[in-house]
Amino acid sequence: MRAFERVYTRIDDITKATVGLTATGVGNDELATVGGRLAQVVKISGDRVTLQVFAGTEGVKTDDEVVFFGEPPSLSVSEELAGRFFDAYGEPIDGGGVVRGERREIGGPTVNPFRRLQPSELIATGIAGIDLNNTIVTGQKIPFFADPDQPYNQVMADVALRAKADKIILGGMGLSNDDYLYFRTVFENAGALDRIVSFVNTTENPPVERLLVPDMALTAAEYFAVDKGEKVLVLLTDMTLYADALAIVSNRMDQIPSKDSMPGSLYSDLAKIYEKAVELPNGGSITIIAVTTLSGGDITHAIPDNTGYITEGQLFLRNDSDTGKVIVDPFRSLSRLKQLVIGKKTREDHPQVMNAAVRLFADAANAKTKLENGFDLSDYDNRALGFARDYSEHLLAIDVNISIDAMLDRAWGLFAKYFTPAETAIKQELIDKFWQ
Repeated sequence: MRAFERVYTRIDDITKATVGLTATGVGNDELATVGGRLAQVVKISGDRVTLQVFAGTEGVKTDDEVVFFGEPPSLSVSEELAGRFFDAYGEPIDGGGVVRGERREIGGPTVNPFRRLQPSELIATGIAGIDLNNTIVTGQKIPFFADPDQPYNQVMADVALRAKADKIILGGMGLSNDDYLYFRTVFENAGALDRIVSFVNTTENPPVERLLVPDMALTAAEYFAVDKGEKVLVLLTDMTLYADALAIVSNRMDQIPSKDSMPGSLYSDLAKIYEKAVELPNGGSITIIAVTTLSGGDITHAIPDNTGYITEGQLFLRNDSDTGKVIVDPFRSLSRLKQLVIGKKTREDHPQVMNAAVRLFADAANAKTKLENGFDLSDYDNRALGFARDYSEHLLAIDVNISIDAMLDRAWGLFAKYFTPAETAIKQELIDKFWQ
């Protein structure tokens, strides 16, 4: 037992998720054990202390020992974090030793706005649906919106391996054991573990533990970005399961639910995570890409609805009926900061090529509607449909992994294959320079 631990043996009240007792000298968010189960202080009123028991209170007795640790959840930060897998409490789950370093409390405040810079550096992912149409910049916060049956974890792993970043921090919430092993195997086989740190909560762990994962991941990210001046990419999957855990706690504490059974604090709970994204004067940055799974594609649900207000765009995954591949939907995806880098940090033809490709893809969608309604197709309609198939398969599909210059060259090749220069409506000086 540590010297600052305090032990109590009388619990006054027990609910589905919490216990209440009289205790002194206890701090907000302090960790404790209740009958050997990990818990956390969630409310203090005078000497009345309420603890949330992560694994639930079933079987807890009024005379069980309550042991206060004297500190809130914290993480040891140092270069030793790199290449390691941890649980929601920051404890190693990869068979390696304990990380030595400075203990830092998780869930601290965001960076002072005075210290923030305008995001201006490109983060290349190798996925054309992102880099070509919805370019991401350092310090941005953006989610993937995806149906639960789509391979969003595969996309997350691909982004981790392809992204040009100094460190990748993975926060996995509610992962199946297969998903956890998939991430671990992919990272190990790629020889990329030296720049990846993973915090994992699986379906076998109590759902409430998911609430610790984003804060653990972001505490590690702040160490590498703020202290070391590194470009850090944080990948969080799945934020819908995080929000579900918030709802579980809220329900067990008999709080009145808001829209879609979510707690009234959902917006601020999500914002305190996403607002950790930052571009720093020392060259460091934290960029956050998260996954929000949709229930039946419902974009109006409280979780994606609140997320959309906080973040700077969204990336939609959908199955393309023509190619059978999963693509980044150019119509429903948006990166609100892409204009800061396209044509400035990328080739001069990037903005025009991006706009022309999406417009021609839209023409193909109109042609498809005409076909479905029994109308005859023009020669231009047929060419637009051919372009759309190639565009989906060779550029929008998530399994395409090429540089941005190669994406632009490939798009020019598709323009030349199906259209005349005039039909693309691209500026003549760019046509003269890049038309294949």
